[in-house]
Amino acid sequence: MSAPQPLAKVVFGTLVLACFAAFAITQHLKHTPTVVQNFKMTPYLLPSATGRRRVEHLSFRISHTDEVTVTILDAGNAEVATLLSSRPLARYTQLSLQWDGHRGPTTPPAPASGTPHDPLVPVDHGPLAPPGEYRVRVSLRRQNRKVLSPRSFTLR
Repeated sequence: MSAPQPLAKVVFGTLVLACFAAFAITQHLKHTPTVVQNFKMTPYLLPSATGRRRVEHLSFRISHTDEVTVTILDAGNAEVATLLSSRPLARYTQLSLQWDGHRGPTTPPAPASGTPHDPLVPVDHGPLAPPGEYRVRVSLRRQNRKVLSPRSFTLR
């Protein structure tokens, strides 16, 4: 039997180090909190043009204090309504919003009164959006990031 070649030893050592580095990076990423957390929303919305308002309830929190813009997007990723625009939000504060299915422009909601868990309700001035699948986009100005909701909801 011949002794291993020096090049083979170097390649093997490099591969072993690369595996350890990949493992360390993976462990770090697993324990890093996601930017937008605890995203909750109702699975469908049945808006009403008159009478009792039916709304989509959504809420989330962020891992770092930032200025938040919350936008409703249709299936083609076109903006339908902006629920909040550059609103300061402290880290780990659960933000609750409602959308009544109307297209923008929206009037920004007044600061919530009562408990921090009271939902913010922007006032929409446009017509009802058409039935279909919608998603929520959370934009974080300071981090220069945009995060889509993990799932969509249906407007019927």
